[in-house]
Order: sequence, then structure tokens, then C-alpha cells
Amino acid sequence: MILSAKYELMRKNFRNFAETEFTTEIQEQLDREGGFNWDIWKKMAKYGFTGCKIPVEYGGQGGDTLAYVLMDEEFGRVCPVLAIYANTPNSLGGGPLLACGTPEQLEKYLTPAAKGEKQIAFALTEPGAGSDAGSLTTRAVADGDYFVLNGRKCFISGAPVADYAVVYAKTNPSLKGSRGISMFIVDMKLPGVSLGKPEEKMGINGYPTSDIVFENVRVHKSDLLGPLDKGYAVALSTLDGGRLGMAALSVGIAQACLEESVKYAKERKQFGKPISYNQGISFMLADMATEIAAARELVYSTAVAKDAKDKNASTMCAMSKYYASEMCNRVAAKAVQIHGGYGYIKDYRVERLYRDARIQTIYEGTSQVQQIVISRSLLK
Repeated sequence: MILSAKYELMRKNFRNFAETEFTTEIQEQLDREGGFNWDIWKKMAKYGFTGCKIPVEYGGQGGDTLAYVLMDEEFGRVCPVLAIYANTPNSLGGGPLLACGTPEQLEKYLTPAAKGEKQIAFALTEPGAGSDAGSLTTRAVADGDYFVLNGRKCFISGAPVADYAVVYAKTNPSLKGSRGISMFIVDMKLPGVSLGKPEEKMGINGYPTSDIVFENVRVHKSDLLGPLDKGYAVALSTLDGGRLGMAALSVGIAQACLEESVKYAKERKQFGKPISYNQGISFMLADMATEIAAARELVYSTAVAKDAKDKNASTMCAMSKYYASEMCNRVAAKAVQIHGGYGYIKDYRVERLYRDARIQTIYEGTSQVQQIVISRSLLK
């Protein structure tokens, strides 16, 4: 896709911020020590990135989906952690509120999230309900003006730094499967809310992940988000946008792997000449570049289709997530191979990119879940 001058300027701005502010030193420290970089978060908020896709009336920049994927791609090209910082309020955190929040909820929760003043986590996954999220067991029982929540969520990205969480809980257990699930906006400081220890992960170490446990947590009925018993459909539609963001992030990671590999292949000499002269290496680079280009076109066209409310947009989001994330892992593996033994050493960037890439085929719906979504759309 040939981008207009407007979008090329956006891309340039995203890239300049990422390259200037999210330095190698910051990336390596986060990878080594974990945690969260609040200084970067504040700078992102200052430039409006935390509200890139959120309407202006709610404190955001009013960007469309193409602007959003350009941001995720360019941030991911510098470091996947930075992309996830920006992605959360614009996607899983803010998505359910945009879909069905009341004016009061939008003002109270979405506006400060768009401005970077508050953080919202998306709490769907449970120990026994990952890909089969509809089988969750967290319960919310009405009690006067409140709902009482009990249950446990796991692998919740950003939970240790979140102010609020959009929590999915069963409110009508008599309904089978994914029916009878509702959404609640839960203040993480409410009595009975606790966190597990931050997970020690293979990659994406600069964005903390943990369990959230709810023990008789009283949530006011004003914090029920959307219609009672009908929250799961909102979760699925929210995940569509999130999957597209992860697809764009995959393209960014792959692009970084290609750039590192081209640079190394030109510099590294074996048998008296740069290894780029070896057909085995040059053909790998050609494969990487071609796959990245194909994934990028799919992601961009899906973004345009989503904004146009194309009837196939949901399937295209699944296709984008499936193809781009698998492509990203293939490219990252080739990048390490091209670097040889150096690719296995932490001094070289591709080692971390390889680890960060691995989650792309897993979170926000595994590749196998995307295949289910795609095949069902074909066979219905």
C-alpha cells in the first residue's frame, strides 16, 4: 500500500520518538530487571500516543486504525515493549469502554487512560480458561447495589501497574458456554483485590504480567460495563482490534530482525568475503524481506477494511494475526541463524528479538485459535 503524505508523516513521528526516547540502555535494563519505565510512559502521554486511537472527545487523538497499526509497527521495530505500552490503552484496555461505556464511565475511566493518567488492564484469561475463554469460572453475584466478585485471572499483562481492570465474570451460571458472562470495571485498590507475583517470562520483560485474585470484591452496579450477561461478545470484538495491533507489532519485530541481519551480513567476513555474498545467506534475506512485505500489506489493508466496517474485517484481523505472528517467528529464527553463534549471545540484538517474538503466536489468541476463526468464516 502506498501511504499518503499524512500517514508517512505519522510513521516518521512514531519512528523518531521510538529511536530517540526508547534507548538501547533502557531496553536492556528492562529486559534484565523487568518492571515498568514510568518516564517513558509519561513522555508517550505527552505526545498523545496513549490515546492515539481514542476519540478526541475522550481525551485521545482521534486516529484511525491505520494510524494505530503504524504506531505499533514502528514502536515494535525499535522494541516490542514500547509497542505494548502504547497498545494497551488504545486496544484491550480502552476497547470495551469504547464499545459500550456509559458517558459517566467514559469520562471517569477512558479519558484518564487516553491521557496516560491511569492504566487499564484486560482481565479475561484464567488458569483453566485460556483459548476456551468462555469457560471462565470467576463469578459475580448481585447483592443489593453491588456485585460480589470471586475468582482468579492469570497472565494479565500490565496488572501490576494497572489502576483499573476490565474483568469478565459469570453472572448467570444457568446459561451454557460463553453466555451469561458480564464485564465489570474494577478498581484495583478495592478490598479483596490482590496480585500474584510478577511472572518471570522468556521475553517482553519490560511490561509486567501477573495473576489477579478477587476475594469477595464488592463492585458497584454503576461499574457494570455493557448489558448484563452479554460481555463475551464485546471481548471477542475487542480482541479483533488487539489482534491487528499484535500483527502490526509482529511486522515491526520482523523488520528489525531483517535490518540487523542485512547489516551483519555485510560486515561479517568468512572465506575472505562478506557472508552476504553467499547465496545461502542472501536467499534467506530475500525470503525474510518478501514475507515481511506480504504481512505488512495484509495488516494495512485489514486496518482500512476495519475502518470501512467491511463484513470480512473480523476474519481479516485473524488472518493478519495468524500470518504476521508466524512470519515474525520465521524471520527471527533466520536472523539468529544468519548471525551464527553471535545470534545466541545477549550482546547481539537479535537474541532478544528472538525471545520477544515467541509470544506473538500465543497471546491475544494462539495461531490455532486464529485458524479456527478463519476456517469457520469459510465454512459457515
